[in-house]
Amino acid sequence: MVLHVGAKVEPMEAPSQDGRTHKLDFQGVTVLYFYPKDDTPGCTKEACSFRDSLPEFIDRGVRVFGVSTDSVESHQTFALKYSLNFPLLVDKDRAICKAFDVPAVPSAKRVTYIIADGIVVYADPAVRAEGHGADILKKIDELT
Repeated sequence: MVLHVGAKVEPMEAPSQDGRTHKLDFQGVTVLYFYPKDDTPGCTKEACSFRDSLPEFIDRGVRVFGVSTDSVESHQTFALKYSLNFPLLVDKDRAICKAFDVPAVPSAKRVTYIIADGIVVYADPAVRAEGHGADILKKIDELT
């Protein structure tokens, strides 16, 4: 079960791998992708796909955040190992997963949202990890 297109998203905040707390107001366009576990094969392919596509997201004014239930330390190690250049949000208490209806037992399921000005405009609960960043860029281009 995931949030449906048209659902309103409330602002929230969460820490990332650099220890900063990110205030997510969901103004403009935001990609929020949930993934199960740092440094596992599928999650690594997905994260590296977003890393490789990040300049194109930035050119479009889109913010990208990864979300998992891993710790700050796990996110730090993962981000350094693969030169990940975007925030990985820590959701140890599963509050973000709950807010987005993402199953999170024992870990977050793979789901991606595109949010525009606080409204879900795309939800993908059937993510293909490899090339996912490029797939989401195409979807953003279709939606805008």
